[in-house]
Amino acid sequence: MSTIYQHQVHPYVEERRQRRPVKVDEQRPTATAFQRFNSWLGLRITVIVGTMVCAYVFTAIALVSLPSALSSRNLTIIIAWLSSNFLQLVLLPIIIVGQNIQAQASDKRADATYHDASAILHEAMEIQRHLEAQDQAIERILDSVSPSPPPPPGQAAPEPQEGGGPPGDGPPGQGPAGNGSGGEGR
Repeated sequence: MSTIYQHQVHPYVEERRQRRPVKVDEQRPTATAFQRFNSWLGLRITVIVGTMVCAYVFTAIALVSLPSALSSRNLTIIIAWLSSNFLQLVLLPIIIVGQNIQAQASDKRADATYHDASAILHEAMEIQRHLEAQDQAIERILDSVSPSPPPPPGQAAPEPQEGGGPPGDGPPGQGPAGNGSGGEGR
């Protein structure tokens, strides 16, 4: 194990591995028998009404009353037929069909995002292993070059001094700063 860096796995990583992507169908309430029944019934009606066949049937039903609305020659009745009988009956199943298609696309996007995140996590873990191997190689090289261990992170290593003696013990005529002043007064 490297002494240069200690990898800390994020707590969410293991939790995320246990989960799957969220699906639209899993969002139905199921806590009580009443909720389960309502969810089942609502889904059944949605599946039946949310088809184009149902849209065609509702169109035929709405068209049955069209001659009666037109023969009244009353604009209010004609507009009421158009909004109540035709638009509401026919648009309802068409909108549900569109929502079902969007929910399927959303589930596919969630799956793709989940698998993308899994791949990215795998790649990040591989990078972590690669960096660990590099840290170990660097430590072996440092151990073979110098007998003393490297300083801990955040602490600078002492700089080597020229000549091996104490500061200011350089060649004659050189002061402690090495500026040629010789340490004499100015």
